[in-house]
Amino acid sequence: MIRRAFTMRLKPGAMAEYKRHHDNLWPELLKEIEKSGIAHITTFERDPDLFLFSEVTDEKAFDRLWRTKIHRKWGEIMEPLMNFKDGLVDFGELREIFHCETNASRKAKTKKTARAKPVSKKALKKPKKKK
Repeated sequence: MIRRAFTMRLKPGAMAEYKRHHDNLWPELLKEIEKSGIAHITTFERDPDLFLFSEVTDEKAFDRLWRTKIHRKWGEIMEPLMNFKDGLVDFGELREIFHCETNASRKAKTKKTARAKPVSKKALKKPKKKK
């Protein structure tokens, strides 16, 4: 996967509506995001600034998404909320300068499994038939 990151800026007072739309993402847009090769998108905010982190299958994934009919419709809804330039959201792409991965996530999953409450022997016994 290729990691990509962007900064974007909201217009004053637009955060609540921006979040509301993203909390109710259209299923057809989600399908197009996946079809474009975008594995995940995470957005962080410090109003009015947004930081978007994603993992994509190739460098052209966002270009494909941004050129689709459904994303153009989404853009029409986002345009009153965000700064746009030439029909697309005005964004600044960030260059990755550091990346670190550890086994911590695997250890956390293992601990969760180890903490699972065991089923009692009594619960496993077959109920006796009544005569």
